[in-house]
Amino acid sequence: MKVKELRELSNDELISRRRELRKETFNLRLQQQAGSIEKSSVLRSHRREVARIETILSERAQKTAA
Repeated sequence: MKVKELRELSNDELISRRRELRKETFNLRLQQQAGSIEKSSVLRSHRREVARIETILSERAQKTAA
């Protein structure tokens, strides 16, 4: 997902998306260790998307605190 699309989601949707991505990342890491992963670039894109989501959530938290 792009940043613009992520910003349109609610906090609950972002949190659930982050949870899903972390589970998928964990499974991909297991596959990577077993040597059965086909696309290693997916792992990197998942990590980046989790970072984007966490950035958006922290920005929103700072706005509400201020």
